[in-house]
Amino acid sequence: MAGHIQDRWYKTETGADGKPVRVKTERHGTGLRYRARYIGPDGTEKSKSFRDREKRLADRWLAQIEADMSRGQYVDPRAGRITFQQFAEKWVAKLTSDEVSRTAVESRLRLHAYPHLGTRPLGSFQPAHIRDWLGELAATSLAPNSRRAIFENVSSVLNAAVDDGILRQNPCRATSVKAPQPVPSRVKPWTTGQLIGVRAGLPAHYRAMADLGAGCGLRQGEIFGLPVDEVGFLTGWLHVGFQVKRIHGTLVFAPPKRGKVRDVPLPESVAEALTEHMRQFPPMKVTLPWLTPDGPPLTKELVFTSTAGKAVWRSAFNDQTWKPALAAAGIIPEPRRGERYASAREHGMHALRHFYASVLLDAGESIKALSTYLGHSDPGFTLKVYTHLMPNSEGRTRKSVNAVLAPLRVTKPV
Repeated sequence: MAGHIQDRWYKTETGADGKPVRVKTERHGTGLRYRARYIGPDGTEKSKSFRDREKRLADRWLAQIEADMSRGQYVDPRAGRITFQQFAEKWVAKLTSDEVSRTAVESRLRLHAYPHLGTRPLGSFQPAHIRDWLGELAATSLAPNSRRAIFENVSSVLNAAVDDGILRQNPCRATSVKAPQPVPSRVKPWTTGQLIGVRAGLPAHYRAMADLGAGCGLRQGEIFGLPVDEVGFLTGWLHVGFQVKRIHGTLVFAPPKRGKVRDVPLPESVAEALTEHMRQFPPMKVTLPWLTPDGPPLTKELVFTSTAGKAVWRSAFNDQTWKPALAAAGIIPEPRRGERYASAREHGMHALRHFYASVLLDAGESIKALSTYLGHSDPGFTLKVYTHLMPNSEGRTRKSVNAVLAPLRVTKPV
């Protein structure tokens, strides 16, 4: 037995004849009668109280504790009292991902998990609680992909609770819990005409951004954070080592996404566009914190800055510059007076990267090389996103097989 059962209503004393005798305690008839006690793996005493006539339950509980300890599945009941929100907030604070990713996770949990699961003690979680929460989540207007991301964040928190010995199993992984399924979407790259139309709709101060995005595949933040000294006009290579990011309302310099510093071929046409841009709009020195809002200051001479000579703010650029260019190209409708431009997530500046990928694949570039130029961490991800854009191999297959089998089709004289 992992411990013993204390009867609070009776105690054993030595009688007048020297023999032990049970006598009532001052607590007899009041409160919970039995207290099951044991020493946990951390060396401290743990206990749980039971009512009168529940000694068998107390014995069974202690036996279960002993079995869990022997199997290495012991969970401290006191640790399970911490709420989901209390545990999740500590977990988020210790995430090793970049600040932007950490902020996104915190936002998802705060808006969509804490209101429903936040006050529940971790030790009480059952699959039914996750199913109920997912039902409420499905009733919102959130897109399936967003619901999937929220679910995965909650599951990650509960995985950490399992690792820390607070939960035996993650209820999100129960067979009865069906995770929200992301909706597969196919990238549909712009036509050359659409690219030309958007480029023409951009103000001259930002027009070369379209050349850079479509010709080198840079992300929006990497375009905003491109220093002059990383453009190899003589070598024909572009070094991608920085981006401008927004962290808690402050712009900072940071490495590219997932730290994927890389070199990208610099086509002559893009080099010429950047040269002309810098002739009209000379690069400006910009100082921003490094990595975090309170990070050390870093100064870079940027190719692209705002009209005020400062780093470009993504949100302002998207609403005031990019979307008007999309509307001018006929990609999204012009808004009615007093209304904002329609949402155009699939036509953000990322569309320039998709155009770049489609051009390279159409030219026969390998997935591995494209993955490197785009800064993806895994060529498999690149293949998954762009496999439908790869040139059709049917014609090449027929031609190759025909070349081999053609001699066998020569008819011999009868």
